[in-house]
Amino acid sequence: MSLTVVNGLPVHVLIVHFVVVLVPLSALAVVVGAIWPSAARRMGIVLPVLALLTLASVPLATGAGEWLEEHVDSNALVRRHAELGDGLLPWAAGLFVLATVIWWSTRRSAASRSALGVRVAAAVLSVGVAAGAVVDVYRIGDSGAKAAWQDGFSKTATGERGDNG
Repeated sequence: MSLTVVNGLPVHVLIVHFVVVLVPLSALAVVVGAIWPSAARRMGIVLPVLALLTLASVPLATGAGEWLEEHVDSNALVRRHAELGDGLLPWAAGLFVLATVIWWSTRRSAASRSALGVRVAAAVLSVGVAAGAVVDVYRIGDSGAKAAWQDGFSKTATGERGDNG
C-alpha cells in the first residue's frame, strides 16, 4: 500500500468518494444552518468541522488525480476532468468559511443586529455557494466517469455471466 495505490487501485478513485459525499452534505448543512439558526446551534462545532473535512478532502483527491493523470493515456476527456477538478477547491473553501461564520454567528446573541445581518448575508451566500459546489461536483464526476468508461464497456450483453444465470 502506498499513497498513490491501495489494493491495486489508484487512491484517486477511492478518495473521490469522500468528496462526492462530503461536498453535498456540507452544502446542505451550511444552507440549513444559515436559514434555520436553531439547527445551526444543534449542529454546533460539527458544522465547521464537517466543512473542514470537506475542504481537506478536495486537495487530497486532486493530488491523487494528478498522479493518476500521469499514469493513464492522456486524451481530451482526461484533460477536461483534470481541468474541472482544479476548480472545486474555491467552492470547498467557501463552504468552510460560511460554515465557520454561521457557527460563530449562532453563538452570539440572537438580539444582536450585527449577528442578524451576518446571518442574512450568510444565508444568501450559502445558497449560492452550496449550489455552485454541488453543480461543480456533479460536472467533475460526470467528466471523470466519461474519462474512465468511454468505450470501456459493451452496450449489449456479452451473454457470459459468472453467476450461472
